[in-house]
Amino acid sequence: MAAQQASPTDSAAFVRVNQIGYLPDAPKVAVVCALRHVALDRFTVEDERGRIVLGPRRAKRDGALGACVETWRLDFGALRRAGTYVVRAGAYASPPIRVGADVYRGLADTLMTFMRQQRSGYNPFLGDSAHKRDGIIVDHPTRTGEFIAVSGGWADAADYLQYVTTSATATYHLLAAYRDAPAAFGDAHDARGLPGRNAVPDVLDEARHGLEWLVRMYPDDSTMFNQLGDDRDHTYLDLITTDSSDYGWGKGKERPVYPCTGKPQGLFAAKNRATGYASTAGKLAAAFALGARLFAERDRAFADTLGHKAIAAYGLGQRHPGACQTAPARSPYFYEEDSWADDMELGASMLRDLTGDARYLRDALLYARQEPVTPWMGADTARHYQWYPWHNAGHYEAWRHSGASERAELARYYREGLERIARRATNGFRAGIPFIWCSNDLMVSVATQAGLYRRMTGDTRFRELEQGALDWLFGTNPWGTSMVVGVPRGGVSPRDPHSELARAEPGSHRHAPDSLMRGLTGGLVDGPVYASIFANLKGIQLMEPDEYAAFNTGRIVYHDDWGDYSTNEYIMDGTASLTYLLASLVR
Repeated sequence: MAAQQASPTDSAAFVRVNQIGYLPDAPKVAVVCALRHVALDRFTVEDERGRIVLGPRRAKRDGALGACVETWRLDFGALRRAGTYVVRAGAYASPPIRVGADVYRGLADTLMTFMRQQRSGYNPFLGDSAHKRDGIIVDHPTRTGEFIAVSGGWADAADYLQYVTTSATATYHLLAAYRDAPAAFGDAHDARGLPGRNAVPDVLDEARHGLEWLVRMYPDDSTMFNQLGDDRDHTYLDLITTDSSDYGWGKGKERPVYPCTGKPQGLFAAKNRATGYASTAGKLAAAFALGARLFAERDRAFADTLGHKAIAAYGLGQRHPGACQTAPARSPYFYEEDSWADDMELGASMLRDLTGDARYLRDALLYARQEPVTPWMGADTARHYQWYPWHNAGHYEAWRHSGASERAELARYYREGLERIARRATNGFRAGIPFIWCSNDLMVSVATQAGLYRRMTGDTRFRELEQGALDWLFGTNPWGTSMVVGVPRGGVSPRDPHSELARAEPGSHRHAPDSLMRGLTGGLVDGPVYASIFANLKGIQLMEPDEYAAFNTGRIVYHDDWGDYSTNEYIMDGTASLTYLLASLVR
C-alpha cells in the first residue's frame, strides 16, 4: 500500500531497481521513470558509508513507457564488488541495492510456498482438505454423469479451476528446474507439504503432487481429461477448503470433469474453438517423460507408469492434431490456445531423452519447423493464452540431442523471436512485450528464452533484454514494485492480491490490510495490462483509492488492489515458470 512507497525528494521522477539485487557479473541498470521531463546528466553509486564507489557516469535518456514520459538508464554494470549501494542521479536516489553471488539463493524454494498454498486435495497451507468429491464427467459421448476420482493437483489461480494444460506445463518446469539446477532447492517439507524433511527436495515433492493428478486426468491410453471445474466457481467467494460452488448437484459437491474431445466445448452459450488433443497431449507427454527419468531411482513403479503414459499421450496427440482449449461455462472467458506443434515438439524431445529412440528427435525437429517462433513475439496483442506456453522449451530440449546443423537451426529460432521482442523494446526498461492479460508470464519467458539462447550459443547480444525482463519482475518497472507476492521480504510487492485468502484475514470485513500476515508469499501476479483491457473486462472494481494512480495515466496500468483480477491475481503456471528462471540464477 501507500506506506510501502519510497518518499522521493521530488515527485517528478523515480529511480527503479531490482529489489532482489544483482549478480556481480550481470548487467546492472537502474531506470529513472520521469513523470514529466527532467534534466539529468550524471549519476553516482555510493556504498553504505556514503562514499562514491562509481561515477560520476553519464545518464542516458531513453524512450517513454506508460506514465513515464521519458526514461533514463543508469548503467552501473562495472560495479562488481559485493555490497549494498545507492544510485544517485541529481535529486533522485534509488532504494538500497544489493550486489552479491547469493542474491537469488533460496528464492526458487520460496516459490514452493505458493505452490503448496495452491494444492487441492490436502492443502498444507490451510491444514485441511479441499475438493475431496471431485468429480463428475461432463460433455462425454458415453460417460456423462459418471463419477471419476480426480481430486488433487493445483488451483490455477485465485479461483479454483484446474487445467491440465497449465498444470502439465508447471510440472515440466518444476522438474526441469531440478534437473538443470538441483543445488537451488532444499528439503524442508514432506510429501504432504508439511514442515519436516523427507530426503526428497521440496520441488520434487511438489512436482510429484502435480504428476499424480495428471495421471488421474489421463486414466487410460485413449481417455484424456483436460479440465476440472469451470467458471461457475466464481459465484461464491470461499477458501479452497470451503468451496461452495454449485455445478447443479448441490453446493460444495462434485465438480465437472471435461474430456478432450477435439471439438468445440461449452455447456452453455459460450463455446471454445477446440480442434484436437495435441496441445494437451504433448504437454502431458513432456511432463510424464521427464518425471519418469527423475523418479526412476526413487520410485521405479511410479516411473514406469509415467513412462507408459508419456508414450501413450504422445501417440494420442499424433492421432488427434490440433488445440484442446479450456471450456467456458457462464463466462465468455477461456484459455484460447491455438498452438500445438510446440507442445508436440516438447513431448517428442522428452521422449527422446527418456527412451533414446531417434525417431522422437526426428519428430521434434519436424514439429519445430511448424512453429519456429512463438507467435506473440513481436506482436502488439494476442488473445488470452492464445500462444501457450509463452516460450517453446522444446527448442532447447531438442537442441540438447541434436547435431551441429540442427542445433544452429533451433538456436536461430530462439534468436528470431528475441530479435522481434528487441525491436519493440524502445524504452528504458527494455520492455518489448505486448501488455496482454498475464503479461508477467511473457516477461518470465523473455528472460528464460534469452538465457537458454545464451547457454546454447555463447552469444550475449540479448543479455540486456534478458536482464531487463528479470529486473522488471522485481521492481524495475514504472510502479517500482516486485510482481511476486511477499518477495523480497520487506520490499515493495503486492500486498492486496486478488485472493480469497487475503479477504479471509481475521478481523477484516472485506480484505486483509496486509495479506502477508497470513503467510501469502511467492506467487507471481498477472502484471500490467493495456488500459483498454482493464476497462473492458467484466467484474473489475477497485476497492480502494489507487496508490499507483500517478503511474497509471498512460497506456498500461497495474493496481495492487483486490478488485483487479486482470493485473493482481496470482498465477500458478507463471510461478512455476519463474521457478525455473530463478533456479538458473543460483550460484
